Amino acid sequence: MFSKYKKTETPNRPHPASPPPRADRGTPNTPVRAQTVEPARTPARPAPPDKEAKRREKLTEVKVELHKALLENLNLSALEHASEQDLRAEISAICAESLNDMGFVLNKEERATLHQDLYDEVTGLGPIEPLLKDETVNDILINGPKSIFVERAGKLEKSPITFRDEKHLLRIIDKIVSAVGRRVDESNPYVDARLADGSRFNAMVPPIGVDGSLVSIRKFKKDKLGIRDLVQFDAFSEDMAMYLEAAVACRLNIIVSGGTGSGKTTTLNALSSFIGNAERVLTIEDTAELQLQQEHVGRMESRPPNVEGKGEVSQRDCLRNALRMRPDRIIVGETRGEEVIDMLQAMNTGHDGSMTTIHANSARDGVSRLENMVAMAGIEMPLKAVRSQIASAVNLIVQASRLQDGSRRMISVTEITGMEGEVISMQEIFRFQRTGLGPGGKIIGHFTAAGMRSHYAERFRQWGYDLPANIYEPTRGE
Repeated sequence: MFSKYKKTETPNRPHPASPPPRADRGTPNTPVRAQTVEPARTPARPAPPDKEAKRREKLTEVKVELHKALLENLNLSALEHASEQDLRAEISAICAESLNDMGFVLNKEERATLHQDLYDEVTGLGPIEPLLKDETVNDILINGPKSIFVERAGKLEKSPITFRDEKHLLRIIDKIVSAVGRRVDESNPYVDARLADGSRFNAMVPPIGVDGSLVSIRKFKKDKLGIRDLVQFDAFSEDMAMYLEAAVACRLNIIVSGGTGSGKTTTLNALSSFIGNAERVLTIEDTAELQLQQEHVGRMESRPPNVEGKGEVSQRDCLRNALRMRPDRIIVGETRGEEVIDMLQAMNTGHDGSMTTIHANSARDGVSRLENMVAMAGIEMPLKAVRSQIASAVNLIVQASRLQDGSRRMISVTEITGMEGEVISMQEIFRFQRTGLGPGGKIIGHFTAAGMRSHYAERFRQWGYDLPANIYEPTRGE
């Protein structure tokens, strides 16, 4: 197996000089030296990286062979009941035997890394298992088997981790989606799923993925972030937290709006912490990722159609059924289609305090998007009637945004106060005021009130949340 590597090393040796230059007695010695020394000097510097690359390539080949040996020797059906210690010992024994047969020697560090990689292949998700365990990684983005990027602190960086080939990547994808009863293949080339820890998983395989399978994994922290945590991370201010606590406790219907990766789900999780344990909450999602802290929570997840195109359960189906299950509040993970009709109906018919998220760049855009989704449902209603439904159903829009420095903030809190003619009237209560750009591209700014007293101030007072008047006064940043 090493023969192909030896061939590449032979041109670097100085002694196999060709005879013709030596036969030419009239040629001076200096040109002959230039021919023999120069080839040796040119590859001298890149030699260590080449050797290191060959070593890595060889280790990859060895890993493939050892994985085959594991599949042949391990009783996979018994792995479910095996302890981690026993499984690691079994993998170590099989590896040692196979390495001796191959005649391949590894140092202690390489052997430990190899054992861990093989353990991840058997029990976990192969090469990306270390990234899933890394608490600093927020997103894992795979653009084919040889291109993996991760997001840390809002910034993307390339990871040295790779898959062996496309088949290896597809095997890991299939392992993930089959665990939650879903499938992905050429006839159904894209899939939404969730990992065992609740992280969001999306994949698109060839032929849709031109250069290989495309995978995105949105990780969720094991520690549930509350309102106080978000205030500490400067996602919003203390005054905004006080206001939002009153809004949730007083059962205002809230929509969290924002772009992809802006922190909508995290915000929704944090807001839900103000819901009392005495209330029955039902959650409806395409992929279950909400982490509610209440005792009385019923979770529902939609289901795609099977191979025959049957058996689909949409978010709208779940929402309709949820109305018959005596919920106090309904929380929809994301409203993106015709289920908006049932969501607005629920908010208007006694399920106050319901919440959902939508994709929009501002509060006004969020209202327009709700109108568009009602039109997408195929229901012919006058525009004024649609807007009247929205104005009476939705009380508050919280706008989340991911700024260019990677930070996520609630840049606006806007109340819907009713209708003025055929236009939905809105007033902004809080906003994030940008003041400049700091070192390293960091956004400088502060949270401030917009100077408008809350339309629901009297409701807050009646529910026992008499907020101080000064939280509505504009402030200047330091």
